Order: sequence, then C-alpha cells, then structure tokens
Amino acid sequence: MCGRFGLWADSRQIAEEFRLGEIPDFRPAYNIAPSQNIPAVGQGREGERSFARLVWGLKPHWFKQGGGDYKMINARAESMFDKPAFKAAARKRRCLIPASCFFEWQKQEQGAKQPYCIRPAKGDLFAFAGIWEYLEDPDSQETIYTCAIVTTRANEAVQPLHNRMPVIVHRDSYNLWLDKSVQEPRFLKAIFEPVPGRSLKIHKVGLRLNNPANDDQGLVVPVS
Repeated sequence: MCGRFGLWADSRQIAEEFRLGEIPDFRPAYNIAPSQNIPAVGQGREGERSFARLVWGLKPHWFKQGGGDYKMINARAESMFDKPAFKAAARKRRCLIPASCFFEWQKQEQGAKQPYCIRPAKGDLFAFAGIWEYLEDPDSQETIYTCAIVTTRANEAVQPLHNRMPVIVHRDSYNLWLDKSVQEPRFLKAIFEPVPGRSLKIHKVGLRLNNPANDDQGLVVPVS
C-alpha cells in the first residue's frame, strides 16, 4: 500500500516534468497523509494536460455525504477495473500524482515500527498512477474532487518492508495512462508492473515521521 509520501520538487520542476504551463507555487511537503489536498496531473477535454489539487482518499460519485467515513487511499491495479467504487474512475478518470518519495514501515521485535523512505535512485521526482472521482456536496453545493493511488505488488527492494507499493509510471507512459480513450486494462498492463528495485534507493528515517503533524526536511534524513 501507500499511506504516506513526500513531495519537495518545486512547481517549476513539476511543470517541466509533466509538460504543464505555469502552475501555482506550493510549499515542500515531507509527510503527506490521507485527507490532505495533493497535486495531480490530468487530461483536459481537448487532450491537454491539466493541473489540479485533489483530496487524497477517493469517494465514489455515488457516495452520500453523512454515510460514514467512506474513503479509500489506494486502489489495487489487479482489481480496480472490476470494483464498483473504482471501475468508472479506472476507465475514465486517471491522473498522475507527483511525488519525491513514499514511506513504508517495518515491524520490529520491540517498540514502534521502523519507517523507511523510498526515493528515486536518480532525481527528486517520480509519478504515481492515480485515479480520481467527483461528487456533489449537498450542503455546500460544491463539487468535491478526490483521488486514490494505484498500487501493485512490491518489487524485490520493497518486498522486505511491504508486499505492495505504488504504481510508478515511466515518463514514456504518461500519455497512455492519461488517455481517456484507453479503457481496457489489457492495454495498461505493462504500466502496472513494479519498477526495478535498482531504480529506487531506500533508507531508514526517524520515528518522528510516525506523527503526521510533523512536516519538515529532517523527516527524510537517513538515520543509522
């Protein structure tokens, strides 16, 4: 799964990576948690790429406000095209979620789980596969946009920490992933393969990461 990630690439880097026009500046975030607004890249009506901020924690368009805390932060690549909560978004509303790292935790014989930071081996930016949804808030009459990060089986580097990891989309596959006309999972199957372990670097970080209220650069500094 992916339950926490960081993004410290600036707006210029993101605009260049995803071939966007000028986008709003935003502060670096080192401990992004569910329910927060996160940057995302989608496809506009004319096929152009667009930038938006989405609430992390997908709520299907048929979800009724007041029906409980029904939200999902991850969608499994293997089953999302069949699940009622995900299948419409998986076919028609896909997005790219910029990230600089993600985190996983390893159980310890004693004490708190040990967090690890997982980053690209080269550079400070990669893209998670995401799906997004919308629903109308009957109280405010506003449209709420939410998203989930797509996950796949872990590669050999992440496997010791967790059996799932985010789908990391290669730059050459950005257009395919965003293309609304591609709605059959068989055409996207290659994207769902986990990236090679050598493309990632992994290191331990301090236990301060365990508190989502902490958000500073020190959270991603390696510890022994």
